[in-house]
Amino acid sequence: MAGYVPVIGLEIHAELLTHSKVFCTCSAEFGGDTNSRCCPVCSGLPGTLPVINETAVEYAVKAGFALGCDINKFSVFDRKNYFYPDLPKAYQISQLNLPLCINGLVPVEYEKDGVKTTHDIRINRIHLEEDAGKLTHNDLEGVSLADYNRCGIPLIEIVTEPDIGSAEEAKAFVEKIALLLKYAGVCDCKMEQGSLRCDVNISLKKPTDTVLGTRAEIKNLNSIKAIGRAIEFEIYRQAKALDMGQRIVQETRRFDDNRGETRSMRSKENANDYRYFPEPDILQVNMTDEQLMSIRSDMPEMPDKRLIRYTENFALSETDAKIIINEKTISDFFDDSVAAYNNPKAIANFIISEMLRRINLGEISLDDIKFSPVNFAKIIEMAETEKINKSNAKDVFRALIDKPEIDSEKLAKDLGFIIETDMAKVIDVIAGVISANETAVTQYRNGEVKVFGFLMGQCSKALKGVATSKQIKEELEKMLKN
Repeated sequence: MAGYVPVIGLEIHAELLTHSKVFCTCSAEFGGDTNSRCCPVCSGLPGTLPVINETAVEYAVKAGFALGCDINKFSVFDRKNYFYPDLPKAYQISQLNLPLCINGLVPVEYEKDGVKTTHDIRINRIHLEEDAGKLTHNDLEGVSLADYNRCGIPLIEIVTEPDIGSAEEAKAFVEKIALLLKYAGVCDCKMEQGSLRCDVNISLKKPTDTVLGTRAEIKNLNSIKAIGRAIEFEIYRQAKALDMGQRIVQETRRFDDNRGETRSMRSKENANDYRYFPEPDILQVNMTDEQLMSIRSDMPEMPDKRLIRYTENFALSETDAKIIINEKTISDFFDDSVAAYNNPKAIANFIISEMLRRINLGEISLDDIKFSPVNFAKIIEMAETEKINKSNAKDVFRALIDKPEIDSEKLAKDLGFIIETDMAKVIDVIAGVISANETAVTQYRNGEVKVFGFLMGQCSKALKGVATSKQIKEELEKMLKN
């Protein structure tokens, strides 16, 4: 295997977040009862006419901008003809020679064998098309059923150049694409629901070869892990075959996740096998400079720019900034929290150490954060201004998760965490702790400083809500010297 160079290209299919389908008014929402979200248009009944969804075109252009593409001001739709039970029309409305977006570039950072690498991946094209339906197989009864709810969902296909050289790079690229599409607001990229799927084209060549090898296409990979495993197995399979003097066949394969191997499905079709021809029922798409400028101006701040702002303006470490940027929901929440309390480092630390932990534990839904950034920021502000102890801030946050509609300061008061300094009581309590722990006090005064933590704990426990940790520490140190 060491004697071969993998050459990998990806085709990423991303469903767009429009309310209705791309050529009819049926709901594009995920799920629903079987065949409850389809009409004569998307189920392919004779005599029906498609009408283009302008929002789908706009979202495809946004994806193009997010991936550094040029936008074609003139593009057309084509019919891609093939027969399969999940495609009731027996053709798919797609784009061939004149897609919406071309010539993109996406920088990817990944790690292989402990070495961090940055590589630019070229985007050949992004075209808009309709999704097919879904087949459900019952192997026990030998029956396959078709659900056409997904037929006509607006889909973009992102086609790369064969610039990828490893499973690690491919996985990093798909993760980067998902991040960019989520930031652009055009796709939720939920691979478990099928809204982001990936086909992998892979071939091997010798380092000195000038011609690429014969490629195999692995269809419909629906997780980052599956993409990596499928590529690694296919590299092994093709290398082994070449070493044995066998010829690689151009074919379409599927990945068996249980066995961790790819299996042949059919011979690989070329474009002419689909008998593409211009779609006669849909006019060409003409984009003006004004329309493109309007779409571009509506684009949110993308991850790379946020990284610069977080590290330069907010002085966050690059590691912390990347953790926050990795989810647009968290990044937006962070920005709103900083707007409420201008302490980016403290807010970032609490998000990373506490909020993300609660999300990972399933206590907070990333898709539906109930509490407001203002209420969240108020907890950090109370801790930083020593209105509450920092250790108690976590307890207030847990209470906020359960009661997101209640003001966090009121929650802190109800829990008895608001500190109202009473120095007379502080002195009295510390004196009592010193008197009750003569042995520990003697050890401390004889140089055993580690017992200070014990004495501090006793004082903090007794002075909960009376003074800050700093005040208790300073007073305890002073009294122990006397």
